[in-house]
Amino acid sequence: MTTAIPIVRTIHALRAQVAKWRKAGESIALVPTMGALHEGHLSLIALAKAKADRVVVSIFVNPIQFGPREDFKIYPRDEVGDLEKLGAAGVDIVFAPEVAEMYPEGFKTQIKIGDLTEGLCGASRPNHFDGVATVVAKLLMQCGPNVAIFGEKDYQQLLVVKQLVRDLNIPVEIIGAPIVREADGLALSSRNVYLSPEQRKIAPLLHQMISGVAADLAQGRGCDDAVVAARFKLDAAGFRVDYVAVRDPDTLQPLSGPVKRARVLAAAYLGKTRLIDNVPMPVPATNR
Repeated sequence: MTTAIPIVRTIHALRAQVAKWRKAGESIALVPTMGALHEGHLSLIALAKAKADRVVVSIFVNPIQFGPREDFKIYPRDEVGDLEKLGAAGVDIVFAPEVAEMYPEGFKTQIKIGDLTEGLCGASRPNHFDGVATVVAKLLMQCGPNVAIFGEKDYQQLLVVKQLVRDLNIPVEIIGAPIVREADGLALSSRNVYLSPEQRKIAPLLHQMISGVAADLAQGRGCDDAVVAARFKLDAAGFRVDYVAVRDPDTLQPLSGPVKRARVLAAAYLGKTRLIDNVPMPVPATNR
């Protein structure tokens, strides 16, 4: 059964409600989203409910993390449908501010995080992670949660947020939640609705290829060889590859040769739709 869910649109109203819960001794979890919710988001909420007494979900399509040729204006939005899903999921309150509430006239501050943001998605989307870090810092300070939940599909973003919290001494635990996939392996994403029927048939190959790279690494194959083969197959299938990369799972530093720990990450376009995915390298058989 769907339950009506309170929605607030101002920072003052959000803080007032959170203060009441804190006074009652209750813990709070925050799940930041940009809306257009799917089962992946709902899995984050389920984890949040297991970690705290109260769950806040934010819905805010953050303009400063989109580039000039990206899809901010047409990014999927469905507040009515989102509220129905959140009510059914048992969320306690939704924070859905307007842009002017988050970035009032005269707003000038942005947060920049080095190293982690300079490669992978940061290379092809300049300033994207500055926008992500800025809005996440604001949401954490506006809500003041005990824990905040982020999906591992945006793995680089997850590490950026963890770095942000460490560096700025924000008193919150950041928890990464596993990727939720379709039956054919495609990672759930709000942008999947952009795929044509033919592109949707091809899209799961991205996960298949990086899973193959991860398996090859576990068998002792060198990073560079495994990546080259995957890129070739994706190109041949019709993807426009942004990157396929093998990185240290903690620092995202590039790796080469045989490795014992790694994360395989990829981003590629099908038509105008940009897909991202990542998988951990399995533990090599010799280390088990």
